Amino acid sequence: MKVYIVGGFLRDQLLGVTPKDKDYVVVGSTPAEMQANGFIPIGQDFPVFLHPKTKEEYALARTERKTGQGYKGFTFYTSAEVTLEQDLLRRDFTMNAIAQEINLEGEMLGPLVDPCGGQKDLDQRVIRHVSNAFNEDPLRILRLARFMARLDDFHIHPSTLDLVKQMVHDGELKYLVPERVWQELSRGLLETKPSRMLDVLVQTNASSYVFPKGLDQTDHLKLTKEYLDRGIRFNSDLQIQLAYFLSQVDLQALEEWTTQWKIPTELRNFANAFYYFYKVIQKPSLSAEEVLQLFNTVDAWRKPDRLDKIIAAAHLLGFQVDRWQLALQAALSIDAGLIAKNLQTKDGLEIQSAVASSRLQAIAACW
Repeated sequence: MKVYIVGGFLRDQLLGVTPKDKDYVVVGSTPAEMQANGFIPIGQDFPVFLHPKTKEEYALARTERKTGQGYKGFTFYTSAEVTLEQDLLRRDFTMNAIAQEINLEGEMLGPLVDPCGGQKDLDQRVIRHVSNAFNEDPLRILRLARFMARLDDFHIHPSTLDLVKQMVHDGELKYLVPERVWQELSRGLLETKPSRMLDVLVQTNASSYVFPKGLDQTDHLKLTKEYLDRGIRFNSDLQIQLAYFLSQVDLQALEEWTTQWKIPTELRNFANAFYYFYKVIQKPSLSAEEVLQLFNTVDAWRKPDRLDKIIAAAHLLGFQVDRWQLALQAALSIDAGLIAKNLQTKDGLEIQSAVASSRLQAIAACW
């Protein structure tokens, strides 16, 4: 058997970027031979094994055939007769269809194997699909958008752009699995220039499937792109980037979108709280009562760190937040427990009212 390192590791190496994860393909072997050599089987859909020492994943070379809709609608074929070239031809983009043989110690052997012209496309800064089998997996549309956000000096090959538009027109995106969509979108929000991901989704008409309602309006989209690109320059925080992404739609659209794509609860709650703060902070004048009401709405008393982070996220967008930081600290300085102790003969509503009154006075004093 022969072992090859494939895909992203070599792509990044050729681009002069520090490579991250390694993907390995094993050619000329069988599941029985892999296990005999100490590899541990973990694959459910096709044979994938953990290296006995490094615990890295090694997959047997395979081909695939579309047999149904969606991400799992494939039949995979693996055998010792499947060649490296056949395995590479099933991949998404030419830049990811490059391989190099390695020995058992992980040392590179021989020249790069590049049957699809991936090196040339990297040199020409173009993302191009490997074959028409690309249209069998609609998730690759989102991968394309994500790579455009990462490789901000690349462009899409015209034939690939035409193919993606046709896939969207044919309704392929309706078969996407929410968790997989979020996986690609969340990674794209943290890439070098997230606005380019949004541009690709709009350009290919995929935005009608993936965007929250109202985001594709010109003014909303422009501001969202500005926020995302500004945010990534100062942080790599997914909570903040998602909040920026959803900041220009209405609350109903935000809640429907986060439910549709099964966004994790903590991220959803942060985006929701940021939405309330973002809308309030833009008002020309606010009373201390309105500030207190917002603090109540975003659960500042149980989640002060979250609100502090939201205020910082607004500051990144250019908003003046000094008064908000002072007001929050002033309100948090009120000892609700002490007030409750001093009013222990009173009922709960009276205690709540006293705490609220003290917080309001503290906010008013610095507002």
